[in-house]
Amino acid sequence: MTPDQYCQDKAASSGSSFTSSFRFLPQDKRRAMTTLYAFCREVDDVVDECSDAGVARTTLNWWRNEVAAIYGGKPTHPVCQAMVSVVRQFKLPQEHLQEIIDGMEMDLDQPRYADFKSLQLYCYRVASVVGLLSAEIFGYSDRQTLKYAHDLGIAFQLTNIIRDVGEDARRNRIYLPMDEMEQFSVTAADILNARETENFHKLMAFQIERARQYYRQAFDHLPAADRKAQRAGLIMAAIYQAVLDEVVASGCHVLKERVSLTTRYKLWLAFKAWLRN
Repeated sequence: MTPDQYCQDKAASSGSSFTSSFRFLPQDKRRAMTTLYAFCREVDDVVDECSDAGVARTTLNWWRNEVAAIYGGKPTHPVCQAMVSVVRQFKLPQEHLQEIIDGMEMDLDQPRYADFKSLQLYCYRVASVVGLLSAEIFGYSDRQTLKYAHDLGIAFQLTNIIRDVGEDARRNRIYLPMDEMEQFSVTAADILNARETENFHKLMAFQIERARQYYRQAFDHLPAADRKAQRAGLIMAAIYQAVLDEVVASGCHVLKERVSLTTRYKLWLAFKAWLRN
């Protein structure tokens, strides 16, 4: 199996909303995004699938060395082998790939977040940085587009957090800021024991509005001159906003249910967004 085929298989097996937008890209950019996404999945799986924190930390350090080898050595993992030509063509900075690993490591160290400011750092590392790398691959002429990519990444991660509250709780992780939980009289025990109260719904309404504000903020930052180049990101945004809408429409029962969109619906949203933008 070639490194490119490995990345394609890794991306396809995830079933992520991201991959629905890749098929609208030119071949070289589609390959680059598939490789980047496969890298993100690999390092994310280290934390999610390894029950021993020490082993997970050692493995993440191994990935840090692999990233360094992309830029000045011979990486051994097929994803990093595929990444060599991608970082060269699109001039992707090494520090961004390393920051993604730093974000994944936060899951080993920090299962709770005191406030939104501390959560923002996590969202930046695991999502905004991916947005910034994606913007480099898609192309832009105005650096204001990087503000759009940053905020859109935050919006995506906040959407994931809202959708996955129950799933994360079953891993003993709570990404809702603790001071906001206290503000709405929701305890960690409520989340961990899937107690769906009126106060919980008020807390989630607050989280949903913040995510929507980040989408609005991102779109306001996107210059008209770069809108066409960034269409793949706008497709992702359409799909993620539909996930958020579905969470609301289904009653926000995220403690016990996980909202998902069908592949057919995601492709329809992608096609619609492509025509619109």
